[in-house]
Amino acid sequence: MSDKVELSENALGRLVPSVVNGRREVAFQGVNAHRPQGRKHAPSIRSSADYPANGDKRVADLETALKKCGVKSGMVISNHHHFRNGDIVALQALQTAARLGAKDLVWFPSASFPCQAAVIELMQQGVVHHIEGSMNGPLGDYCTAGKMRGLGVLRSHGGRWQAVQDGEVEIDIAVIAAPTADPFGNADGSHGRSACGSLGFALADATYAERAIVVTDNLVPFPCIPWQIQGNHIDHVVVTDSIGDPAKIVSGTTEITKSPDRLRIAEYVARFLADAGIMKDGFSFQAGAGGIALAFVSYLKELMRGAGVKARFVRGGSTKYLVELLNEGLVDYILDGQTFDLHGVASIASNPRHVATSPFTSYNHQGKGNFATFVDAAVLGATEVDVHFNANVVTHSDGRLLHGIGGWQNCLFSGCSILAVPSVRDRIPVIVDRVTTLVGPGELVDVVATERGIAINPRRTDLLQAVRGTSLPIRPIEEIKAEVEKICGGKPKPPALGDTPVAVVKWVDGTIIDTVWQVLGPFAAAGGGGGGD
Repeated sequence: MSDKVELSENALGRLVPSVVNGRREVAFQGVNAHRPQGRKHAPSIRSSADYPANGDKRVADLETALKKCGVKSGMVISNHHHFRNGDIVALQALQTAARLGAKDLVWFPSASFPCQAAVIELMQQGVVHHIEGSMNGPLGDYCTAGKMRGLGVLRSHGGRWQAVQDGEVEIDIAVIAAPTADPFGNADGSHGRSACGSLGFALADATYAERAIVVTDNLVPFPCIPWQIQGNHIDHVVVTDSIGDPAKIVSGTTEITKSPDRLRIAEYVARFLADAGIMKDGFSFQAGAGGIALAFVSYLKELMRGAGVKARFVRGGSTKYLVELLNEGLVDYILDGQTFDLHGVASIASNPRHVATSPFTSYNHQGKGNFATFVDAAVLGATEVDVHFNANVVTHSDGRLLHGIGGWQNCLFSGCSILAVPSVRDRIPVIVDRVTTLVGPGELVDVVATERGIAINPRRTDLLQAVRGTSLPIRPIEEIKAEVEKICGGKPKPPALGDTPVAVVKWVDGTIIDTVWQVLGPFAAAGGGGGGD
């Protein structure tokens, strides 16, 4: 990116581009300050007379399907990421479009992974213009270096649905990999040799795309039961030998952290829910699949057993540990947005109380409510937090863009949002004066839990009162920060950033909350844990 970019200051004092990839944008105005206008986007009306009367929409291969969909330069091609680092179809779709002569494509994945690093070559060839979606690993590095021709656009899972629903991104062709499908295009993610569990991230693509293709390696006779994708939205079905590497789609075991410090954090968070009175009959919570989050669920389970408490539902990506809660009767339902391990896949395939959900029901801010707002507590990660409780989940302390937002932003609207983070990563303090990239405003971050203590946002006087007199190590965030800086030898060195934007971070309402800036000089090694995929 070398052209001069018009910048404006948003409500959080962050400079953000006024125009992104040719589209005029709205700067972040504050939590719940921006109200949507207009009507939802919709694809063109189709006639059943244009599709096979017997419902068989199969075509020979992906190339044929893309040709029939009219693939051409400048189009928006979308994919979902439920196969994570085992995905095959997304890259095949872009490479096939390249062979058909398409240029300047916008790739719109719900997230990208290192297995798709070859998209860099497609960008260098002019096939892909830019990526609008989470960029993990090599693709994030490529963007951070300022090598993409357009600006990257980072959205939460709910923000992605909002963008599609509101017509901010108009998908020309959705290519949906499905572990099981029938010839009509009904599709399911919980069965087949490439089973990934939920297909919720692909529902917006199927519903709103101008054309949609289902690619499967497990064709069953009509009807595919259950179905998560409705064949009425699908134009063509492609049967192929493999849609993903099952060994990399989900992990057989998602591991609890073995770090004593991180186990202490998990224990603190579980005790906090109990001592604050959040853990009670009928409560709900959300936790991710990282090592701290898994350990938290394990500690919480023991506290629930001891207190005789049962949760109504748990939200988020499912793991062995959430499945254990369900099977032991400690929770009534799992509302599953994505499935992280084989235990989750088996459960969603067989247990009617393990329910596949979508970003529309769980997270979409531009709707008549969503599940995230009535989750009692959400336990999340972060790469950085500042003394005002603003948080970062997409860049590291060196400015490199290596993580996606996932559902992180949306989960901040829970009754109690908790960031469970180590106080130090790679000898660099996590609590800073000012986060490198502001992804979540501090007014929505309620608690920061570290191994050195728990900081409660002063706004949450109710939480401060609830845990007063308990044995929990409640401390001001400034005190924890000062202690860690003393141990680490001072404040962390700010990243070497240029004045060229390489990506923007959208808030859940479609406004721009911050800018990712080009990193200057060689990339330094840095570790971290972000929002999720």
